Amino acid sequence: MVKAKKSALLLMVLALTSSMALAACGSKDDDKGTKTDSTTPAATDNDVSTKTDDKETAPTSDLKPYKLVMVYPGTAQPDEAKVEDAINKYLTEKINATIDLQPIDWTAWEDKVNLMIASRDPVDIFFTAQWTKYAVNVGKKAFLDLAPYLDKYGADIKAELDPAYLEGSKIDGKNYGVPTNKELAAQGGIVYRKDWADELGIDMSAVKSIQDLDAVFAKVKAAKPEVTPLYLLKGENFDAHYFGNFDALGDTSIPGIILKDASDTKVKASYDTQRYVDNLKITRDFFNKGYINSDAATTTTMNTEALKAGNVFAITQSLKPGKAEEVAASTDLVGKLAQIELNEKTVSTSETSGSMLAISTTSGDPDRAMMFINLLHTDKYLNNLLNFGIEGDHYTRNGEIITQTANAKNYAPGAAWMFGNQFLNYVMDSEAPDKWDQFKKFNEGPKVSPGLGFVFDSEPVKAEVSAIVNIDRQYQVALETGSVDVDSVLAEYKDKLIKAGVEKVITEKQAQFDKFLAAK
Repeated sequence: MVKAKKSALLLMVLALTSSMALAACGSKDDDKGTKTDSTTPAATDNDVSTKTDDKETAPTSDLKPYKLVMVYPGTAQPDEAKVEDAINKYLTEKINATIDLQPIDWTAWEDKVNLMIASRDPVDIFFTAQWTKYAVNVGKKAFLDLAPYLDKYGADIKAELDPAYLEGSKIDGKNYGVPTNKELAAQGGIVYRKDWADELGIDMSAVKSIQDLDAVFAKVKAAKPEVTPLYLLKGENFDAHYFGNFDALGDTSIPGIILKDASDTKVKASYDTQRYVDNLKITRDFFNKGYINSDAATTTTMNTEALKAGNVFAITQSLKPGKAEEVAASTDLVGKLAQIELNEKTVSTSETSGSMLAISTTSGDPDRAMMFINLLHTDKYLNNLLNFGIEGDHYTRNGEIITQTANAKNYAPGAAWMFGNQFLNYVMDSEAPDKWDQFKKFNEGPKVSPGLGFVFDSEPVKAEVSAIVNIDRQYQVALETGSVDVDSVLAEYKDKLIKAGVEKVITEKQAQFDKFLAAK
């Protein structure tokens, strides 16, 4: 359990607004110490910055060649090999390393990662997050304690990243992942086809709640019967943590939640939380009305890929300023999407650890892995190369603004929020030029979860957690996508969870949480 008091962490969170503003200004003006290098591929005369200063953490000549393996969720890109070659050329100069990018399709992510961890596959860097079994995998000893590596090769990370991130993502006082520097507040809603809404005369400004979507989806279904009004899948639905504002007080795969936008500190099972059950029933109603894709419980197609295919009206998303424009850029739908916020803006511990890179205990060179992660947080050229591809091939650039080329469709991973420091990212010409100023405003005044600063230690109940994870696989997705009857199946699900020890887990979580609250 994180030892820092909530009040101390809250002060750091409040300070984040000003530090993010400085980060945004730095990315535009002085690039935090970066400099122009005329040898950078596709450098231009108005290039403010492309590479970091050569602060060698270890002389490159003293490092033996090493190939890093990085595993993260996402769709493999047609030009991945081309971009990987460009990255490897640069990394060889910087840290005498190359990298093997290994994206795993979102819908197969957890199963494949579980297998890789169980098989002790040689991996250097894993993407991880509180919503994708971060604590569970720490319990499996899949990730290294990063303290010695941050001290030795991550000094730039510690200088650049607000302390709230590193403090808030600790488990039992230790960092097992390096958080991405991005927005801190969270808000759920939908991204939808604005062009179709306009065509059909649908007033989307009237949509203030999930229930309001019923009339919208009915119009879309009647006018465009070939279109799926709402595409749902595992983890992307109305009961996703970001949409329901559920705070799992750590890993979202471990039972026991409170509401981020409420003051009640009683930990409950999801089936005893009225909002969760209400959302299940609304989703089931939408499914029965034909609004939701019939394969929602089993699909292996990510929602953004479905949107890109051209026959989906809306998807659920964790929102931030310019989210619709980001999705549009990666789905070839620029100018056709918009977003609607459908819950209260909040901040909790899960936001500090909602996107991280961990070093695997199977890594052959953890030092080199940390050197790479450090570069993602400080090296503008590398960060944008990984996120947007090759300048002159996948995009053209005018200062900080980039325009996608016709070849951008072959490298548009849409994963900038996963890697390093998002404030180093260029801004698409389809996005607001003041995007980072909007991020600053977005982080102002969120509702603070009572659980901010707390992370549950599942070690005392690891056997029960393991059993519950297996039961969740059988029931959770089917229920949360509306694919099965709520009353009968939820009762069956609850019965199996109780037999597996869910009440013991919740009792332990409540005890730890109460101790945390008492120490404030």
